Amino acid sequence: MRVLGVDPGLTRCGLGAVEGVPGKPLSLLDVGVVRTSPGDEPAQRLLAVEQGIEAALDRLRPDAVAVERVFAQHNVRTVMGTAQASGIAIVCAARRGLPVALHTPSEAKAAITGNGRAGKAQVQAMVTRLLRLPEAPRPADAADALALAICHVWRGGATNRLVAARQAAAEGRGPAPYIRRVAK
Repeated sequence: MRVLGVDPGLTRCGLGAVEGVPGKPLSLLDVGVVRTSPGDEPAQRLLAVEQGIEAALDRLRPDAVAVERVFAQHNVRTVMGTAQASGIAIVCAARRGLPVALHTPSEAKAAITGNGRAGKAQVQAMVTRLLRLPEAPRPADAADALALAICHVWRGGATNRLVAARQAAAEGRGPAPYIRRVAK
């Protein structure tokens, strides 16, 4: 499975792609950030983010896109830019018919480090180790994007199979994926 992770942001939008399957070593495909200037108009900044994501999708041809779920922060201005960049990433993937998964920061941190409250340095260190990189991806937004992609490969595969099985059952193409409780 090839996954593009997106750590949405208006100033720095992290993009990281990995390939692999659960239980096997993963491979780094690409990592970087799309940068925009805070002095530019919001429409131009969002256009630059969209163009950066589209270029990554063209170049990498992922099977899925994992985007960080936006959560409420104290700074509403920051949340708005993050949410807008997140929406751009979701639309870019949807335009290509790619499945999109939203993972919270704590889900990605827990998948990578085993601790949902891990700090940026710990996430960078584990991403570096898991992908066997000579040095940590910088800036932290790039490492966070890779963490989202890794999280999705490890967790998203099972979720995607469950969704597909439920859809098949609803369409009469297979059994419903549930466990029947049996009285003892």
